[in-house]
Amino acid sequence: MKRGWCVWVTGLPGSGKSVVSEALVRRLNEKGVHAQLLSSDVLRKILTPKPSYSLEERDVFYSTLVYFARLLAENGVNVVIDATGNLRRYREAAREQIAYFFEVYLECPLDVCVRREAERSKTRGAPRQIYVKAKEGKTNTVPGVGQPYEPPLEPEVRVDAERSTPAGAAEKILQKLLGKSALR
Repeated sequence: MKRGWCVWVTGLPGSGKSVVSEALVRRLNEKGVHAQLLSSDVLRKILTPKPSYSLEERDVFYSTLVYFARLLAENGVNVVIDATGNLRRYREAAREQIAYFFEVYLECPLDVCVRREAERSKTRGAPRQIYVKAKEGKTNTVPGVGQPYEPPLEPEVRVDAERSTPAGAAEKILQKLLGKSALR
């Protein structure tokens, strides 16, 4: 059986991970390639229904997310992960455990992410008003504000998420995937 591959779309909250990941899955389907979307916001509601976002909870959550992605890929299922994964070690664990791994970094300035998060009507499962709560001192768990966000050092794909559309970002990722043997 052919192994699946995994694409992890990372970036600050509000950088567009969910919409880009959904657009990528749609484009893959159009090309006849099935991929399973693993949304951290949706999965978190199952694994940690009342999340604290503590370091210990994040460690468990991301190791579980990587475990699921690895199992799926080992069983021939292609995976797109939509998750901040604020610490590099979370994404590096996936790289170490999954044979065909691609990291995608949606590079977006914090002020743009804050504005997008405030303006969006659809959260796709993400908690609402996280930057507002951080600014008001109600939380210190937001990556990029109260917690570190460690951008990838050498992602396979880097997208200017401030200027790129979700469709444009998905196409850039797809073209990189098409150039790799994992999709052939």
